[in-house]
Amino acid sequence: MSLAFHPAGDLAVLVELDGEIGVELSMRLRTLEMLISQNVTGVVETVPAFRSLLVYYDPRAIGYLALCDSITALLPQAGSAPVPPSRLVELPCCYDDPELGFDLDAVAQRLELTTAEVIALHTGAEYLVYFIGFAPGQPYLTGTPERLVIPRLETPRTHTAPGSVGIGGTQSCIYAVESPGGFWVLGRTPVAIYDRGVAEPILLRPGDRLRFRPVDRREYDRVAAAVAAQKYRPVIA
Repeated sequence: MSLAFHPAGDLAVLVELDGEIGVELSMRLRTLEMLISQNVTGVVETVPAFRSLLVYYDPRAIGYLALCDSITALLPQAGSAPVPPSRLVELPCCYDDPELGFDLDAVAQRLELTTAEVIALHTGAEYLVYFIGFAPGQPYLTGTPERLVIPRLETPRTHTAPGSVGIGGTQSCIYAVESPGGFWVLGRTPVAIYDRGVAEPILLRPGDRLRFRPVDRREYDRVAAAVAAQKYRPVIA
C-alpha cells in the first residue's frame, strides 16, 4: 500500500491511500489515523473519508514535509497494528408506517419481495460507518444486503426528513438533517443522530457498527417524545 500527499491550504494535508474501497481499506485508514494521533506532534484534527485522511496540523509545531515523512514512516504499521475498537450502536426504526417508510412498498415491488422480507433483510444486517460527511452527522454506511441493492432514485426528492433511513446502490443511509436525497426511504428512526444543542452533537463515529431494531408507530412516538425531553439514550455497546 502506498500514500499520496496533497496540500490542502497551509494548515492541512490530504493523505490518500491506494487500494479498492471496502472494509479492509477502511480499517487500515482508521488504524493509520490512530497511529498519527498517537505519534505525530502538531496534528490538530483528522477527518477520514473512503480512502483518504485530511490531516490538520499546526505549522508552528511541524512543517509540511516533516509531517508527510512522519506519516509515511507509520504506514507499515497500519496493516499490523490493532484496529481501534469499534462500538455497536442499535437504533430503533419504524418501517411499517406509510408516513415514515414511504418508499417501502415501492422497493418491495421493484425487488420482488414482500415488505416483511425487506424489513427482515434490512434489520438483519450489521452496517459499518465508513465516515461522516455530506451533511452534519450523516454517516456513510456499508453492509446493505445484496438482495436489497437497488439503483438510487432517478429524480432525487427535494426534501427528506431527518432520521429517514434509506438505501441506494450498495449503501444505506440515515439523513441527519432535512436535505435533498436520492435514497429510497424504508423507515425513520426517532433518534437524533445530529443535535447541535448538545455537547456531543454527532451520535455516530467512523468505525461504529450499526444495527436497526424494528418498532411500530406507537413505540416510535414514545421514543421520539423521550428524545425531545432529552431522556432517551440509544443502546451503545
